[in-house]
Amino acid sequence: MTVSTIVPERFRAAAGFGIAAILLFAVAPAVLSDFRLSLLAKFLCYALVAVGIGLAWGRGGMLTLGQGVFFGIGAYIMAMHLKMADATLRGDAVPDFMSIAGIRELPSYWVPFASPVVAVLGILVLPGLLALLLGLGVFKRRVKGAYFAILSQALAAAFAILLVGQQSTGGSNGLNRFRTFFGFTLSDPANQRMLFFVAAATVLGAVYVVRALMNSRYGELLVAVRDQEERVRFLGYDPATIKVVAYVVAAFFAGLAGALFVPIVGIVSPNDVGVVPSIAFLIGVAIGGRTTLLGPVLGAIGVAWAQTTLSEQFPSGWTYAQGLLFVVVVGFFPAGAAGLFALRRQRQRMEPAPPAPGQRPVELHTTTAPADDVATNATTPTTDKEPVR
Repeated sequence: MTVSTIVPERFRAAAGFGIAAILLFAVAPAVLSDFRLSLLAKFLCYALVAVGIGLAWGRGGMLTLGQGVFFGIGAYIMAMHLKMADATLRGDAVPDFMSIAGIRELPSYWVPFASPVVAVLGILVLPGLLALLLGLGVFKRRVKGAYFAILSQALAAAFAILLVGQQSTGGSNGLNRFRTFFGFTLSDPANQRMLFFVAAATVLGAVYVVRALMNSRYGELLVAVRDQEERVRFLGYDPATIKVVAYVVAAFFAGLAGALFVPIVGIVSPNDVGVVPSIAFLIGVAIGGRTTLLGPVLGAIGVAWAQTTLSEQFPSGWTYAQGLLFVVVVGFFPAGAAGLFALRRQRQRMEPAPPAPGQRPVELHTTTAPADDVATNATTPTTDKEPVR
């Protein structure tokens, strides 16, 4: 690759990030109401999960159907910290829902997350640590394909069932009614806008990190493992280690998205971390284009927006439409919407250039006769007629 091709590529990437920053930090707050801006912040949380899925599934070929687990870990850690902070402001020993349930003492696993530092570290470390342990246990045993997808989906289902049976985490109702966020009042519209800016900056940062990984040597190895795992192993690399890194990065982004989701939406429950939300994350990535950089982001935002808009008019029909859309995309457009645009650009490049003004178009007549037919054609009698144009 020459310098003349590297510079424009870097310029286009910088221009793309600049346009995205202008749209998120200037245009969206100016044209959207506080309610719509809060909805966009919620969609950005889904987009953050989609960025990690695009790396693990699109580049690594790992069908991650259990991202709701890592999303839920980050969300519940943040929710527990916010509930304990609110209880401290009221002068209570336990959060309000525990008092109603008759719980007079904090569970032992709640106590460390009362500290904001420990809560933030837990959000940043625990999802990735769990993904590291699971990845080493699964990929070292060469579990892949449908078996890995079923295993990750079963993990999400088990996690949701576990939360439903725990009264100390709100049971099926989950945790809600948060009043403050690290000292800021959540009811203040200015603080809600601040959360939107934090979510937007986090998504842009995640896209930048994934782009750097895709364009690095590691990104080439990840694609090679997806396409020819045995050949990569023959060359001396460990495919399990390469997969684990992508899986951990995806889990890290999912946990971070869950932590931002809680103060933005104001609630987290087992319905947000089970099998259905995990599949919903995947649908957005598939529709947007899992092998591209921005396809998962735009697909996740588009699907979430369609769900919010259309479900108001067709509450019972949106689920079927969502499933049908996923089947159509996977069956007929596996590259997603971004793949359609790429195919269109490729066809435009293959089309011949139009002739210059006043120039007669040249018709090319080519033959693909094999070399053995040359002698035969040489004996064919010729005529004095002009060739047909």
